[in-house]
Amino acid sequence: MIAGVIGRQTLHLRPWGDTVNIASRITAEAPSGEIYVDKTTYRRLGARYTFSEPQELMFKGKGKMTVYQLLGKRAA
Repeated sequence: MIAGVIGRQTLHLRPWGDTVNIASRITAEAPSGEIYVDKTTYRRLGARYTFSEPQELMFKGKGKMTVYQLLGKRAA
């Protein structure tokens, strides 16, 4: 991800890059009230949260990607 400051009078931090584009596309595909994550996020959070079975989705400019629906926190 790359971030930069845009503007002179009112400064705004604007992130952009492949990571932001992928996150935006995954978010747009998730039905209202649901959270989808990519494979990397699934691997990082898999021990603390439960997820659905993997789903293959097509993303413009990316092709097929595996996503998982976040179901909730694992019981302690």
